[in-house]
Amino acid sequence: MDRRNFLKATAGVAALTGTAGVSAPALSQGATARTLRFVPQANLANFDPIWGTQYVVRNAAALVWDTLYGFDDKLEAKRQMVESEEVSSDGKVWTFRLRDGLMWHDGTKVTAADCVASLNRWAVRDGMGQMIRALQEELVAVDDRTFRWRLKAPYPKMLLALGKNNTPMAFMMPERIARTDPFQQVTEFVGSGPMRFVRNEWVPGARAVFTRFEQYVPRNEPPSWLAGGKRMGVDRIEWIIMPDPATASAALMNNEIDWWETPLTDLIPSLRRNRNVRVDIADPLGNIGSFRFNHLHAPFNDVRARRAVAMVLNQEDYMRAVVGDDRALWQTLPSFFTPGTPLYTEAGGDILKGARNVEAARALLRESGYSGQPITVLVGQDQAPLKAMGEVTNALLRSIGMNVDFVATDWGTVGQRRASKSPPGQGGWHIFHTWHAGADCINPAAYLALRAHGDGAWFGWPKDDAVEAARDKWFAAPDLAAEKAAVAEMNAAAMSHMTYAPTGFYKTYQAWRSNVTGIVGGPLPFFWGVSKS
Repeated sequence: MDRRNFLKATAGVAALTGTAGVSAPALSQGATARTLRFVPQANLANFDPIWGTQYVVRNAAALVWDTLYGFDDKLEAKRQMVESEEVSSDGKVWTFRLRDGLMWHDGTKVTAADCVASLNRWAVRDGMGQMIRALQEELVAVDDRTFRWRLKAPYPKMLLALGKNNTPMAFMMPERIARTDPFQQVTEFVGSGPMRFVRNEWVPGARAVFTRFEQYVPRNEPPSWLAGGKRMGVDRIEWIIMPDPATASAALMNNEIDWWETPLTDLIPSLRRNRNVRVDIADPLGNIGSFRFNHLHAPFNDVRARRAVAMVLNQEDYMRAVVGDDRALWQTLPSFFTPGTPLYTEAGGDILKGARNVEAARALLRESGYSGQPITVLVGQDQAPLKAMGEVTNALLRSIGMNVDFVATDWGTVGQRRASKSPPGQGGWHIFHTWHAGADCINPAAYLALRAHGDGAWFGWPKDDAVEAARDKWFAAPDLAAEKAAVAEMNAAAMSHMTYAPTGFYKTYQAWRSNVTGIVGGPLPFFWGVSKS
């Protein structure tokens, strides 16, 4: 069923509760004001925030594992687990001291050795971590609360790397867990954050549960995104998986859940009519839709095939499918960077502007050597934006003569399969859709999806020296003018290479019961400070 017909069939049902057509959600019984019932954007199919980059895993991990630093709402890195840091006069030696009283959920003390092991694992998988690792001379524990990072050259953006909110975040784990191969998932979920993960209540596809960690000592500062004091206003948080938007809408209006992370845009009017429900934009910095190519295998290992797709990609089609006709929620985007931010540029973005030329795209596709082989498109059906984008892509590819192998699956499976470098016919893939939070795309520093350094790059593994050279120029830029010039060069290079194809910029809503307070906007749901009466 396509999105429009689905909405016609379910919008009316969503406004009703307890009627035929809305199956009863699998909710915990006896919920009280100390239990927050939350419907996340997707199923928590795995729970290793270093191994992968799915936002849903990052969001859950932020409850369980703490970080050395955390971004506040000004995108500045503030101390979190760290009490103090010192930098040598030449900028090559960083010494960090941990806060006193940090405890793991198993009752043992957090030590510097734990942090050293955690940073070593994180640095293998993260783009900024890889840069630091290339400069590293040593990373050692000095004593139980102090560790030292000695570099061959200065790395001025160290705190940004350790505090950033984009995936993979530098979460700290006990040394025994952090020694897990970074390309293998951890199997033990012990953190030092404000909530424990209740392993024996985790049912992937149905539920995940977190309970308050009584020994957690929050910082004294007011909370701001991932910074400040993470004081919990509830004792228990239940993540309830509801892939059907109509069911989630009915559950929220019927007081069966408390907070819905990603309500479907077309259901917002009925939610707003309910006096017990509150609705607001989830994140003012929005999202950038992503059409991700696999650069390793034909035909998209040839830039002509990637550009052929970009020549017919109509961002209006994607955005209307994802969020509807309300132009206040979306805009076309001939850029990889977040609109309205200081470094935004449209340099090189002409390929995404103007009329779509199907015949020219077909000709370029033939030049690339494409000869009708199946194109495997992975589409997470339990994520409304991805399902919508996948349907538009299906029609787009067919319009230029491509044979589409449309793999309709769940987002957890996409997250597993996109890590495979195998040929598409042997368990690999050609295309998948995702989105990138606008907060992750304001500059090149932590923009994992725009890296183009081959085997070390994000899924799709693009390689382009021009993109990487422009990125290096940004890191070396002495002032804002030089930063802007470097970002314009990077945007143009990435458009030429077609690292990935932006499908547009859009904002989404979140919705919650009126008896829940403390919910703020941002790139992930922040549970500290949230309470329920």
